[in-house]
Amino acid sequence: MKKAVIFGERKAGLVDVPDPRPVENMVVVKVHVAPMCTEYKTFIGKKPSDFLGHEAAGEVAAVAQPGRVKVGDRVVVMPTYPCGKCPLCLAGDYIHCPDMIDLTKKFGSPEGAATYAQYLLKMDWLLPVIPEGLSYEHASMACCGLGPTFGAMETMKVDALDTVLITGAGPVGLGGVINARYRGARVIVVENKPFRVAKARKLGASDVFDQDDPDVLKKIREVTGGRGVDKAVDCSGDPVAHRLCIDATRRRGQVAFVGETYAYGDTALRISPDLIRKGLTLHGIWHYNLSLIPRIFKIIQDSPAALNELISHVIPMSQVQKALELSASFQCGKIILKPWE
Repeated sequence: MKKAVIFGERKAGLVDVPDPRPVENMVVVKVHVAPMCTEYKTFIGKKPSDFLGHEAAGEVAAVAQPGRVKVGDRVVVMPTYPCGKCPLCLAGDYIHCPDMIDLTKKFGSPEGAATYAQYLLKMDWLLPVIPEGLSYEHASMACCGLGPTFGAMETMKVDALDTVLITGAGPVGLGGVINARYRGARVIVVENKPFRVAKARKLGASDVFDQDDPDVLKKIREVTGGRGVDKAVDCSGDPVAHRLCIDATRRRGQVAFVGETYAYGDTALRISPDLIRKGLTLHGIWHYNLSLIPRIFKIIQDSPAALNELISHVIPMSQVQKALELSASFQCGKIILKPWE
């Protein structure tokens, strides 16, 4: 099969590798769509990578034994390789599994772990079947397109009485606008990239402020009657945005951190004024509980126009160099690769 790799700084392409084989409850999926996420950070760095991606949707191509899916099923491929046995996995919080499986140690080969590939290998219990009438492209948004902020909205119980601040309107933040508006909440976005500012407005943000504006906190307070937002979701990973979320949220409000910090540094947190006296609740959100799959599929089914806006580009995997350059430019929403093109 063909898969995409990063050879070095700003250089990517395709290589040929052996097809993965089904074993035990590990199923081979023919990848029809592979959404792109933060792989551009590796692309603009100096380290090569042979295993790209953690999101996909496709068709079950081979199984080793009867299980939860069968050949021909259309499925979404959930991220990571959890053990499936620990209390967190059994409770549906597999994303936090402390005993992730190493495919090389368990099966002798790492091939099948990448989603920027024509085939992949995944446990059958992490392959929710796509509802009838839903495209692979839209269904794949159940991963990082909508997933992290869906988990945040569920945890904070966002509803139509809330004003929600979203910092960072990249693909994940734009998905957050969709999730919050679906629940009827008012949405305020902080972003400075013109392409993404326009996208946030089209998706229903009532106000979009420039993150570099020194008066951004004052402006958020002004449009919320001096009270602050009820809930905030950071999708940028930037400590400056973290602080803004904390400062812009009202007393007894909630803040969810979704964006990975990477090389940004540490966030200043003041225990007494932020948590004790202000009474904020802070959440770290990576994804969502597996039991909520029917709920996120319902949002996807009800939001075709919004998802068409979120998915800004569909690109053949043979043009992965172009796709990564586009992703690194920030002039995009969610980009989808087509591995067979």
